Amino acid sequence: MRASDPQMPKPPIDAMPDPWGVRRAENLLTTLEGVLSARVVTTPLGEVSEIHILAQAGLQPKQLVRNVESALLAHLGLKVDHRKISIAQTAEVKPIETLERTVVRERAMQRGVLFENLAVQAGQRALRVSVAVTLSVGGRQETAAEETTDTPRGRVEGAARATLTVLERLLEKHSLVIESVQVVDTQDRSIVFVAVQGMGGRDAVLLTGTAEIRQSPERAAVFAVLDATNRWVDARRPA
Repeated sequence: MRASDPQMPKPPIDAMPDPWGVRRAENLLTTLEGVLSARVVTTPLGEVSEIHILAQAGLQPKQLVRNVESALLAHLGLKVDHRKISIAQTAEVKPIETLERTVVRERAMQRGVLFENLAVQAGQRALRVSVAVTLSVGGRQETAAEETTDTPRGRVEGAARATLTVLERLLEKHSLVIESVQVVDTQDRSIVFVAVQGMGGRDAVLLTGTAEIRQSPERAAVFAVLDATNRWVDARRPA
């Protein structure tokens, strides 16, 4: 197959050769405070001919130019004439990474109930522990503690019950009851499975949820309960 053959697969951008370190320089410049994007233009001999910087509004262009010069010299040993650096500023454009972080945060805040903390401490009696779960709703935090036997099963069930106690405080005419909590071992991972009864008046519905054990079984129990109940609770929580 000839090099000019249109069927010849093209290497991914990250695998393309970068003999002059252009992408490295651009990545460095985008880490500077206030810099949204950067483009470095070189001559065929690899000399920097132009540097274009897009920055947030409100920053001093002269200071940005000095920051660019200093960063290139300190990190890459590259000395660039300040006249080759152009600065454009905008208050509207944001890099895609910033937009993604903003969207993720906004979506998280829109969720009905958010996990905040889990604490396991010695109980008031021997061979017992207190499992405290903290959740937040709309910026307001609630904590509930459940004392249980100091066994793997007792800790998991205590975390699940403490989570339900907090959730019930958000409801006026409905209640939640744990039906079962199980740790299920698969071939390559362990999962906490919970079944919860959601009750209101004469109506009852079975809610189920799961969460993979990553940090601890107790923490997974909290997330399994939230997985089972978040939508149900949010639909019945007073406005």
